[in-house]
Amino acid sequence: MSDHTSDPTVAAPPDGTAPTGWLESAGRWEHATLREATVHGVRLFNDGAYHESHDCFELEWYNYGRGSEESAFLHGMVQVAAGAYKHVDFENDDGMRSLFGTALQYFQGVPTDYYGVDVLEVRTTLTNALEDPAVLDGWRIPIDGERPTARAIDYEYIEALEE
Repeated sequence: MSDHTSDPTVAAPPDGTAPTGWLESAGRWEHATLREATVHGVRLFNDGAYHESHDCFELEWYNYGRGSEESAFLHGMVQVAAGAYKHVDFENDDGMRSLFGTALQYFQGVPTDYYGVDVLEVRTTLTNALEDPAVLDGWRIPIDGERPTARAIDYEYIEALEE
């Protein structure tokens, strides 16, 4: 584990779950800052704060080298947030399709339960949105079996990162 991705304060997954990234034998996340960015990024996405969600994933993505599973996941999530932003805020479905196509490429080989995110559902939704962008309307990304929206702490997290 890299020191720059370690944070012992990041909470364990909900009881009974052990998604990819959780080291059961060690009782910690392999990359705790990735988990933290993912939780905040998903909540912000689900709140319609696509730009802020994008930034959560992008700023964490810089911690990983090219070709790593972590990098592929985070880069894919960057594209998901950017594509939703294009669709919702700009009604630019061609731009959304381009970004989602790239995201689907990044998600190839990423486990379906990565750091608590239901990547299989994300891939399915992106694929369906290529044909019918309306499937995005009201869609929320699942994490840890829930579809949480942002709280004040999520907005404070991204504001602190951007300072």
